[in-house]
Amino acid sequence: MKNIKTFFVAALMLAIAPAVVAQTADEIVNSYFENTGGMDAWKSLEATKISATVNQGGMEIPIDIYSTKEGKLAIIANFQGMNMTFMAYDGETAWNTNQMTMAPEKMTQEQTDNMKLQANDFPSPFMDYQSKGYTVEYVGEETMEGTKTHKIKMVQEPMMVNGVQEESITYYYFEAENNVPIATEVSVSGQTMKDTMSDYEEVDGLYFPFAMTMMGGMPLEIKSVEVNPDIDPKIFTFPAKAVVKE
Repeated sequence: MKNIKTFFVAALMLAIAPAVVAQTADEIVNSYFENTGGMDAWKSLEATKISATVNQGGMEIPIDIYSTKEGKLAIIANFQGMNMTFMAYDGETAWNTNQMTMAPEKMTQEQTDNMKLQANDFPSPFMDYQSKGYTVEYVGEETMEGTKTHKIKMVQEPMMVNGVQEESITYYYFEAENNVPIATEVSVSGQTMKDTMSDYEEVDGLYFPFAMTMMGGMPLEIKSVEVNPDIDPKIFTFPAKAVVKE
C-alpha cells in the first residue's frame, strides 16, 4: 500500500509539473512589466526615440533609433556630419543607405519578410505573446557573470536565413532580484550571438536599459530615451529614387 501511495504522489507531481513551470515563466514576465512601469503604461506606449553612440575603430558614432507601435523602425547614424540610414522599415519596405554610394537601396525580400514578422513586437515580444502564437518556457536558474538569473526560452515564427527556414528561438536571462532582462542569446545558422542590457533608468514612468549591446555584442552607450516623441514619418519611408538590392 505504501508503494502504491508513493507512486500515486510521484505521478501527480509529474502531471502538474509542466503547469507549474509555465506559470513560473509567466510570473517572471508579468513581474518584469510591473517592475518597469506597469502593463497598462507599456501598452499605451506609442513610440520611442533612443539616442546613443557606438564605438567603431576608436571612433564614436552618434545614432538615433526610432521605433513605433505600428512596427516602423529607423536607425540613423551620423557619420562625419552626414546622416546615414543604417536600417529602416515603413511597414512594407525595408531599406538602408549604401555606404559606398550613399544612395538608398532596398534590402532583400528575405530581409523585408523577416522584419515583417517582428513588426508586432513593440515594445517587447513578451507583450501579449500568446496572441502572436509565441511560446515561452522556463528553462531554470543560471548564474551569469556572478548574477543569478532566470533563463526563459521564447519561440517565435520561423525566419528565413539564406533561403532556408530556421526556428526563431531566443533565450532571455532575467536578473532574479528584479526580474528584468540582462542578456539574450540567439543562434543563427549555427552561430550564437549574445547581447546584454543593464543600467536601467526611469523615463516618464517606464524603465529602459541605458547600457547594452546589439547585433551580437556591439556596445551601445545610450544618451537619452524619449517616450512618445514627435517623429517625422519620412524617416521610415523609402525615397522615390531607389536601388533594389538583389
